[in-house]
Amino acid sequence: MATVHIWVLFIVFSTVLSDDVKLKYKPATKPVRLFTEEELEKYDGSEEGQPIYMAVKGVVFDVTRGKEFYGKDAPYNALVGKDSTRAVAKMSLDPADLTSDTTGLTEEQLKSLDSIFEGTYKTKYPIVGYTASRILNEDGSPNEDFKPEDQPHFQIKDEF
Repeated sequence: MATVHIWVLFIVFSTVLSDDVKLKYKPATKPVRLFTEEELEKYDGSEEGQPIYMAVKGVVFDVTRGKEFYGKDAPYNALVGKDSTRAVAKMSLDPADLTSDTTGLTEEQLKSLDSIFEGTYKTKYPIVGYTASRILNEDGSPNEDFKPEDQPHFQIKDEF
């Protein structure tokens, strides 16, 4: 009789644990999207009903929620549809700064970039993918410096 009670408890306990694990660790259901420059340009806020995407440090964010800032004719519309890392670091809307190139930025600008990336973009906007240039070199070969474990972590709300 005691053996039957132990088995019943084991089965109940196993079921509860397996349900708990399922709730906490839902596997990703969709792949991470990789954007070329041409693909990213399509999400520049010019087309009504289309999401608005912006990349910073090679991470593509859906900034549609901030349409009043990033949408068509909005003050920061120049930043969307591309990787605007340099412009974010310099707090600039100069067309020459609308690039992912961080060459020549000061230590202060790089710290500002990291602060805005972590404190604004990663906290406010869902991540929808990466730019191809973050993962690939210009010749199309894999970027040896790209380490998936160092990338921003996707959460279920960030999946698309």
